[in-house]
Amino acid sequence: MARILVTGSTQGLGRLAAEALLADGHRVVAHGRDAGRLDDLAARGADVVAGDLADLEQTRDVAAGVNRLGRMDAVIHNAGIMTGPTILPVNVVAPYLLTALVTPPARLVYLSSGMHRGGRAELAGLDWSGTRPTASYSDSKLLLTTLAAAVARRWPEVPTHAVDPGWVPTRMGGADAPDDLRLGTLTQTWLATTDAPDVLTTDGYWHHRHRVRRHPAAGDHAFQERLLDALAGHTGTPLAEGVRSGSP
Repeated sequence: MARILVTGSTQGLGRLAAEALLADGHRVVAHGRDAGRLDDLAARGADVVAGDLADLEQTRDVAAGVNRLGRMDAVIHNAGIMTGPTILPVNVVAPYLLTALVTPPARLVYLSSGMHRGGRAELAGLDWSGTRPTASYSDSKLLLTTLAAAVARRWPEVPTHAVDPGWVPTRMGGADAPDDLRLGTLTQTWLATTDAPDVLTTDGYWHHRHRVRRHPAAGDHAFQERLLDALAGHTGTPLAEGVRSGSP
């Protein structure tokens, strides 16, 4: 069975993903800002790492805690927020920094959104620190989708995918959201565990277990590199040029 980190495991899709993986017998590393909200998952055998992903140093501590547990077979970058000035730190900077600092796993999954297609492919004027709001949710998800594509290109031996879970009835999506919550959860856990050939081929954008088209800017190599440079500059931590799956 696989050992899988799920960020943002306290509620919503992250909680459902962690529960589903535990039910299937996998070893789960559950993350949340407050470790106490993960006590029930810990009681079921999950390891727990805690830290606020809006804060660079706490994110570094999360990465260190994950590395102390050993190499992950998969990392699901699920944590995200919908509004507020910390959209970029939580939705983009944290997954970048965790990717750069956590020992490269066997595969990577980033939770995007269909709303990324309405995002702006612009980096000028963005406040990565979250001191002031400079990006919309759609902007952040386009940047995250671009990050996933950039990692897939930099690290071709680590199958890396982005997921649109659909507009699902979570606390973030709202009770009236029309999409299938089960499929929204299933796709990310499936990508983290299946040996289906399409999944072992990197750089997919998925919706309900089908590859779909993403915003064309996400596949633009020049835009990817500008994004990686901006995030490396902000965090002081560059992304390695190339790794082998599971290498330090």
